[in-house]
Amino acid sequence: MRRFVTGIAVAALLLSTAACGSSGGETESDGIDKVKVGVIPIIDVAPIYLGQQKGFFSNRKIEVSMEAGQGGAAIVPGVVSGQFQFGFSNMTSLLIAQTKNVPIKTVAAGVASTGEQGKDFGGVVVKADSPIKTAADLAGKKVAVNTLKNIGDTTVRESVRKAGGDPKGIQFVEMPFPNMPAGLQEGQVDAAWAVEPQLTQIKAAGGRLVASNFVDAAPGLTVAAYFTSTKLAGENADLVKRFTEAINESLAYADSHPDEVRAIIGSYTKIDEKTRADVTLPKWPTEINQASVETLAKLGTGDGIFDGATPDVAKLMP
Repeated sequence: MRRFVTGIAVAALLLSTAACGSSGGETESDGIDKVKVGVIPIIDVAPIYLGQQKGFFSNRKIEVSMEAGQGGAAIVPGVVSGQFQFGFSNMTSLLIAQTKNVPIKTVAAGVASTGEQGKDFGGVVVKADSPIKTAADLAGKKVAVNTLKNIGDTTVRESVRKAGGDPKGIQFVEMPFPNMPAGLQEGQVDAAWAVEPQLTQIKAAGGRLVASNFVDAAPGLTVAAYFTSTKLAGENADLVKRFTEAINESLAYADSHPDEVRAIIGSYTKIDEKTRADVTLPKWPTEINQASVETLAKLGTGDGIFDGATPDVAKLMP
């Protein structure tokens, strides 16, 4: 399972999906809109499941259902084709899509960094006996990320720069998040950029945190967002408005009810109860921090994430 969308997959799949299907959901005779949302079953999307449970969507005449994207890479083209009316993706993937003129727009914030060093839901970890003590020591080392040329490696590079190191020599190794605990323990990599629940699992096994890369990248970093196609936004602005209101209510509720978040995670993931109790939850603000997205765009441009293009952040914003 991949958490994030790759630029190559977006470009390839877009060609085969852009002209297919309808962007709108089904509307029942009683005025209820049936909406599918492309998600990945991870902690980050807990608010939408809570919102469904609490009636935040049904109160706005939306029958929402979540559908797991095939490895994440299908979510952006799935939204463009109308397979999903809305989707969830990290900001760097959406910026990559924007540079390729994929017709999408964000509609609401998705998930954000806690902003606290050493207390975020993602970070770079090493084995207990590793000679790596700070992010600067990652220079020239093998570092696992779930997807190459995406939000992981570009924010890890910034951690290295801020610690006084040179990130050019880092060897990024693509590895699914669930494989990282074993990959690190077996010496396949020197360090791993892990997110919850793998972050907690690695630390429980004695691993050490050497960088909070989301925190290093930008204050209050918006890591991901919910988005839709420009087609749906133009054809059914009322549905987009109601969905956004429901998502925002869901985000606010999740942010203030962590115990309910930990409980509902068990309904759509295989994370066991003990781990759910131990993981660090992200923040769920109701506003996209555009300044942080601009920073991601700037970092990604400098690191070659966008293949020579420059993202237009304003075009992506609601």
